[in-house]
Amino acid sequence: MKEKIFSSVSEKDVTRAIVSEEVNIEEIYQYIKKKISRINIEVREEFFKHVLFSNLEMIKHVARKMAEAKVRDMKNRNFEFTPLPAEIEYEERLIRGESKATGVIYDGIKLCQICRELIPENERTWEHCHIIFTNRLFATRDESDKRYHARVSIYSFPCIISTTGIVEAPVKPREFYLKLRMGVDLYSLKKEFEDRFIDYGDERMTEVMKRYVLQAIFFHSTGEAFCNNINCRLYNAHWQEEVIQSQLKGGLCPKHQKILEKMGGVGGKYEKV
Repeated sequence: MKEKIFSSVSEKDVTRAIVSEEVNIEEIYQYIKKKISRINIEVREEFFKHVLFSNLEMIKHVARKMAEAKVRDMKNRNFEFTPLPAEIEYEERLIRGESKATGVIYDGIKLCQICRELIPENERTWEHCHIIFTNRLFATRDESDKRYHARVSIYSFPCIISTTGIVEAPVKPREFYLKLRMGVDLYSLKKEFEDRFIDYGDERMTEVMKRYVLQAIFFHSTGEAFCNNINCRLYNAHWQEEVIQSQLKGGLCPKHQKILEKMGGVGGKYEKV
């Protein structure tokens, strides 16, 4: 899996991220530098390659862990299974960058744990804020309905953000699903609603990803990643149209702009409707 590392370092904080090819890492770099002037940036490539080097034993170990982290039953968190040799080999190819992740859903909490164990010990502290962008799709279990749901991000240690999740997790407009049930073909629907949701290869992907980087930084700095104001970039969007409203049409709300300034940030645009 070809990935890149985005690392932003403040006086004591390090932000690291794996980014898919759909994301312009340089643009995110410039955005963070502009938003938080005292932050420094370090760029690396291929997270697994960086942390595992060519250690074949560790690659096989992580590949098995990744295969075990696959979600087999969307209704059962405790579904136990032994991964097949072919599944482990597939994960090895992903780690070596020889294949692309397709059609696999991972348990997001387990994915966080795997990545946490790979972080160098001297960086495995709360003085370091690690953010991982990946094109793997992950899900977490919602205790309200006892089912797994796809997610865009998990804010923990490390924080993980999925470029596949931004397409699959937020709900598309209701009319989209109604027309789909009526038999309208998917290609036509995507053309009709293209301004109302983010799709694969979307030129807005990088802009949207900026919000999740900010949310991760706010989570690490304040313990809170979200805002209840839809016009704030920290809004916890569940619908695609909310993603577009809060990210592409808004800035930070006054409350979070003040917090950003205390973090060493600079002023930003805020549009109130």
